[in-house]
Amino acid sequence: MDNMTKSNSDIEQNKPHKRRVRYKGTHPRTYAEKYKEHNPDKYKDTIEKVISKGSTPAGMHISIMVEEILDLLEIQPGQKGLDATLGYGGHTSKMLEKLEGKGHVYGLDIDSIEIEKTKKRLSDKGFGSELFTAVNINFKDIDKVAEEYGPFDFILADLGVSSMQIDNPERGFTYKYDGPLDLRLNPNQGVSAAERLNRISLEELEGMLIENSDEPYAYEIAKKVIEERRRKKIETTLELKNVVEKAVSQSKETRNMSNNDKEELMKKCCARVFQALRIDVNNEFEVLYEFLEKLPDVLAPGGRVAVLTFHSGEDRLVKKSFKSLKNAGVYSEVAREVIRPGREECIRNPRAKSTKMRWAVKSIF
Repeated sequence: MDNMTKSNSDIEQNKPHKRRVRYKGTHPRTYAEKYKEHNPDKYKDTIEKVISKGSTPAGMHISIMVEEILDLLEIQPGQKGLDATLGYGGHTSKMLEKLEGKGHVYGLDIDSIEIEKTKKRLSDKGFGSELFTAVNINFKDIDKVAEEYGPFDFILADLGVSSMQIDNPERGFTYKYDGPLDLRLNPNQGVSAAERLNRISLEELEGMLIENSDEPYAYEIAKKVIEERRRKKIETTLELKNVVEKAVSQSKETRNMSNNDKEELMKKCCARVFQALRIDVNNEFEVLYEFLEKLPDVLAPGGRVAVLTFHSGEDRLVKKSFKSLKNAGVYSEVAREVIRPGREECIRNPRAKSTKMRWAVKSIF
């Protein structure tokens, strides 16, 4: 071999060691600094410690109501299933285990960034292409997926935003950290929340906040957004948070509140405003309506579906659809009452508290 030519292994060995970025203090604070939480297989003790404190490790997502979902779907080896909202892949992993190596699960996700990570995560667990297929598509397009892979014996749709998206400041889903005000599930499609916010009228913004999150201070917040926008465009998460806090703290109703009560109220208002914007830029209600409309046609006779919702608007749509189609004879059974996670799960994972689950079974006739 030519002395001037180095093998790949030689090059790898001669690469300078790259140290991780140091953080200030004794504990990592920012999302990027939490290197142990980003490596759950390597630092299992750290992960368990974070979860035991009621927190979600950075870069992870804790699946909600897993046992309840598996009980309702009654998955059997050899069946074909669909996880309409793949996310971190926690639910999918458990559904694949139920197949015992026979059958197939298809996972859909509009997020082009997270879907590749989840595909690798499941592959590393032993769920290769013979058992699992990931499809980068919006779950409203289940009819297109079914044309190639359906019909399906079981379907799950978890409508919550994954913790990986919420916690990563670069995605702009949270008011707790500074980052670009984006909020798009697929950052390559549509307009960002910042673009939407800097074009919208006062009346439309007020209506959005009421319809998408039942925000009681919708007018005050919308008015303050328009005022602040005239001086400077709102482009980051903390800029929007500051506008919301100004609006709420200056309202008549909050003037006599204690500081603690006012602080708690502002947190809830910020959460509702970010939720309303996220629903808007991702057309979430329209997407859910389309999904529910197409759902019966992609289920096999006797097929079962479970849907997890996280706010009243979503739950109303699911409840109405299931009830209407049950009356029409399309579904043989539907959930009479909403199912919620247990107390212990909510303590271990506070993000489960707002979860509601409904289910349906397609008629065999």
